[in-house]
Amino acid sequence: MKSRELFNRRVPVMEQAFAELVLWEVSEPLSGSKHRYKYRLAFVVTGECVLRYDNEACKGDHKHVQGREVKYGFVSVDKLMADFFEDVKRWRDENCDN
Repeated sequence: MKSRELFNRRVPVMEQAFAELVLWEVSEPLSGSKHRYKYRLAFVVTGECVLRYDNEACKGDHKHVQGREVKYGFVSVDKLMADFFEDVKRWRDENCDN
């Protein structure tokens, strides 16, 4: 099986912020992962990436939060998306005045 892009989109979240969502299905798990997905989910505010989930080769599943890299336990694509948007909500609650 060849790699297959499942989605690649930019979603507005606030006036100066967006989520960039990229997900591929791959033929073999990446080194450090046990599933057949390659992903990058980023929350960008005024040009700065403030939150990112990804699974680059050898590092496995992890997220970048407040300058730290934290291991992430991948369960499913649906759970990945839910966890990411929950972290986006948390960031907004902690950093926005609305």
